[in-house]
Amino acid sequence: MKIWQIPAFGIDHLQLTERPEPTPGPGQVAVRIRAVSLNYRDLMIVLGHYNPKLAMPRIPCSDGTGEVIAVGEGVTRFKAGDRAAGIFMQNWIDGPASAAKQKGALGGDIDGMLAESVVLDQNGLVSVPEHLSWEEAATLPCAAVTAWNAVVHAGQVKAGDTVVIQGTGGVSIFALQFAKLLGARVLGTSGSDEKLARAKQFGLDKGVNYRKQEDWAKWVLEQTSGQGADLIVEVGGAGTFAQSLKAVRVGGHIAQIGILSQSAEPVQIGPMLHKQVRLQGIYVGSRTDFEEMNRAITLHRLKPVVDEVFPFEKAPAALSVMQSASHFGKIVISR
Repeated sequence: MKIWQIPAFGIDHLQLTERPEPTPGPGQVAVRIRAVSLNYRDLMIVLGHYNPKLAMPRIPCSDGTGEVIAVGEGVTRFKAGDRAAGIFMQNWIDGPASAAKQKGALGGDIDGMLAESVVLDQNGLVSVPEHLSWEEAATLPCAAVTAWNAVVHAGQVKAGDTVVIQGTGGVSIFALQFAKLLGARVLGTSGSDEKLARAKQFGLDKGVNYRKQEDWAKWVLEQTSGQGADLIVEVGGAGTFAQSLKAVRVGGHIAQIGILSQSAEPVQIGPMLHKQVRLQGIYVGSRTDFEEMNRAITLHRLKPVVDEVFPFEKAPAALSVMQSASHFGKIVISR
């Protein structure tokens, strides 16, 4: 079978090669991959910025979905013909996170999904909503579960709350969609007026271009009568955290997800204390979270936003688009 692997860091070093077709052992499931979606983490891994000590060669990409083609002895959760997606961390089935559960992340600790076929333990797979295409279903394991945990579990968003999203990447657009399902008002930031206009088609109530208004926290305060937002879905990292801290309400929540930007400014502890801000890091979620989210997606017939689809042979080009940050929603590689 064909696979993409990382023999050395850099998009230009990605290698399309062959490996023997995997055979499922006891408790394992073989899946013919139909689509893979990209996350910023995948790009960082390929570039060597995520784990410089990555064991190579490594098949990248955590998110993929496909059709079950064979099952090993003792498998009860899946049968041939089922539609399935791998969970991000193969050991995190349910309950709170732990060091042990966070091992076994696809495309990092172990080989990922950018291959024609994969074999995973039956417990490391979930069924995907039937109304989704392969490309749409492939977007769910990392970005969607992360957004679900940020909005539903960490942020505990309810009708009438104000949620702020940053940018229009995969996590942010999923957070927009989930917040609107819950009846929240969603404000957004972007460096592109065109992307903000497009986000309004998916429910964004108002947006601000941070290139034109660097102090976008002031804008958020104006939009909330000086109170601030209930939840900030913080994907920018150090470069945006100070603004998020200004924009959140007293007793509000910052869901820290991304590390897209850096800052030489020290983190201000005082405002966190005075505002009694709840700050929580979000690192995807469990299989139980994934399955809970899928029930909501099925009930509301929610459709993930896929911006561009590349053929399997053009995987490096897809990663280059991710690197350019020109996309809206998700980038998918299809077979």
